[in-house]
This record gives sequence, structure tokens and C-alpha cells, in this order.
Amino acid sequence: MSEPSPHKPGPRARRIGDMLRVDHAGEYGAVAIYRGQRAVFEKLPHKQHTANVLEEMEAGEAHHLETFDRLLAERKIRPSLLSPFWNAAGFGLGAATALMGEKAAMACTEAVEDVIEKHYAEQIDELETVEPELAGTVRQFRDDELEHKHTAENEGAREAPGYGLLSAAIRAGCRVAIKIAEKV
Repeated sequence: MSEPSPHKPGPRARRIGDMLRVDHAGEYGAVAIYRGQRAVFEKLPHKQHTANVLEEMEAGEAHHLETFDRLLAERKIRPSLLSPFWNAAGFGLGAATALMGEKAAMACTEAVEDVIEKHYAEQIDELETVEPELAGTVRQFRDDELEHKHTAENEGAREAPGYGLLSAAIRAGCRVAIKIAEKV
């Protein structure tokens, strides 16, 4: 049995690299979504409450992104090659849902956070025995995402016109983005 090459990571390191890459891309996209939403609502003085709620959630996502930036650098893992796309797509999704109204913007947040919460839960299960400290970080971020999801629900996400279709489309897009970002 041959030992792994010192230049090529083993299967576990590659898997953790894939996890961190997709988590980084997801947080990058989440920050962009909130920026797109705030670009609309901050221009409307009567929508200041919504802009403030979004700004607070964006700050949480920015903290997550900074953490994943650091972890990628420490472990010498490249970020997704599609980062410019995630930025543009996230901003576009955020702005589009904001233009549809406050409840649609919250439906976007609720759908994204629902997918991410489940994605993080799967990672926690996988990391628990091999990287408990990283599992703890992901657990905290999952809890933050759940809080954002509940905030969006409390702000009327499910009252958005076409909620079912809008939510399903955003969830499907998130699941596809996760699969792509793991490798690209």
C-alpha cells in the first residue's frame, strides 16, 4: 500500500476542501444577495426597517465569509472559480426579489437559508468525528442561518405573491449552486 503523495491531499482533505469551497461560495453569494436587496431598499426612505433588517443579516454573513476566507487561506484551498458569477448572480437575485417587494425579498432569504441550514447540518454530521472544531464552527453558522430564516418568516416571507413558486425556484437554484461550487 502506497502512502499519499505529500503534494496531493488524501480523500478526507479533498472532501473537507470541497466543503470549505462551497461554504465560502455560499457565504459570498449570501453577502451579494443582501447587498442587492439593500441597494433597492436603502433608496426608499419608507423601507428603512427592511434595509436595517437586511443589513443586520448581511453582517452575519460577512462574518461567516471572513471565517471561510481565513480557513481557505490556512489550508491552501482555492475558492470557487465561479466567484465572479456568484457575486453577480447573488446581487441580481437580491435586487430582483427586492424589486418584487419586501415579502419577496424575505421569501428569498427564507428559501436560501433553508437550503443552507440543511446543507450545514449534513456537514456537521460528517465533520463531527474527523474535525470537531470545524464542526463547531459550521454548527454556529447553521444556527445563525436558522435565525435569519426565522427573521425572514417573521417579516412575512410566506406572504409573498407566488411564494411557493418563488421559494421552490430559489431552493432549486441553491442546490444546483452547491453542487457546482464544490468542484468548480
